Amino acid sequence: MRLEPRFRRLLYGTVTVLFVTGAVWLVMDWLRQEMGAEAWGKGAAYALMLHGGAAMLMLVLLGMLLPFHTVVSWRRRENRGMGSVMLAANAILMVTAFGLYYFGSETWRRWTSDVHIVVGLSVPVLLVAHVVSGRFAVRASRRSRMARRHPALEHGRR
Repeated sequence: MRLEPRFRRLLYGTVTVLFVTGAVWLVMDWLRQEMGAEAWGKGAAYALMLHGGAAMLMLVLLGMLLPFHTVVSWRRRENRGMGSVMLAANAILMVTAFGLYYFGSETWRRWTSDVHIVVGLSVPVLLVAHVVSGRFAVRASRRSRMARRHPALEHGRR
């Protein structure tokens, strides 16, 4: 099920901001640890603030996607596999983000951070795979519906 163009642009833009700010934070935090420069620490803090703001917008967008995109596509039996992967990836990101903010144990925090980074860096690839597989799923579903309505077309007869 294709998203409305303005919503799709907002969603893709938000994913891009999340990816870029997360990657920038990762690099700046690494530079701060390796070089000890406080300038990197301030940059990392700003990147993290932007990342958190974009994450809040992403939660709203996901809430909008669930009833109008996810449920409808699930009922149509379209792209369930990659849709489930996207739901799982976003759920993992939400839980680990919560954990990064609230877990007190340094061991849990380190593990949570690693999971959040790996899943977060994989989101653009997962999103592209979801869109591509969704387009194939919609085409296959349309062909299947057409074949059920017009059995002669399935066998090449008219």
